[in-house]
Amino acid sequence: MTVLAVSNLAKRYRRGGKPFAAVDDVSFEIGRAETLALAGPSGSGKSTIARLVLRLIEPDAGRIDFEGADFLALSGAALRARRARLQMVFQDPLAAFNPRATVARVLDDPLRIHNIASRAERPRRIAALLERVGLDASLASRAIHEISGGQRQRVAIARAIATRPSLIVLDEAVSALDVSVRGQILELLLDLQRQERIAYLFISHDLGVIRAVAHRIIVLDSGRVAESGDARAVIANPQSAIGKALVAATPRLTRSRP
Repeated sequence: MTVLAVSNLAKRYRRGGKPFAAVDDVSFEIGRAETLALAGPSGSGKSTIARLVLRLIEPDAGRIDFEGADFLALSGAALRARRARLQMVFQDPLAAFNPRATVARVLDDPLRIHNIASRAERPRRIAALLERVGLDASLASRAIHEISGGQRQRVAIARAIATRPSLIVLDEAVSALDVSVRGQILELLLDLQRQERIAYLFISHDLGVIRAVAHRIIVLDSGRVAESGDARAVIANPQSAIGKALVAATPRLTRSRP
């Protein structure tokens, strides 16, 4: 089953008074329980594609189909309802959340906004979400700025799965974490994918991390697709100049997913 289908996506901006293509004719699909990685250097269009998929910005051309519906045609209540099925985890949850908000408040918001649970039910749901991502339910009363980076990213993942999405966009979601914590978060993401059948759009410049979690990869260069295919095969034998450069810059690849 195809969860997300992107066709001929394009986004242009102006730089120094001249137009340039941040994303240029990009197409891809992601199936249920599949991880598609977007790789490339800074400025290659990875995060712009993420924002387009989430409709945080609108494309200049192209089509986005999400769960079989024309995502770009939705607006108002229909768009809000569909967005419950499409979530994002950012690189820095401290910047994404109000740092003085409690963990409970962060997790309460999606439950309340999407009318998933009554006010009386929400504390139990919040405790269950925390436990699902390997955190103690007592953490709910702590402020976001009081917990560690790894704990914050687990809270961010708990918030993302609160609405039972079919797709989560992960934009450099582990790049700011220590290596040991990074491994734990990747294992959590793989576990959630196995159990909940969630699809991931995994954005990273780190091919070692991508090889560990992704089924397929798209290598981007200046907003265009330079190459794509099975993640392990592309990383083992890149064909594009940018793919070769990314592999050469990776000091040591971690073990791949089974």
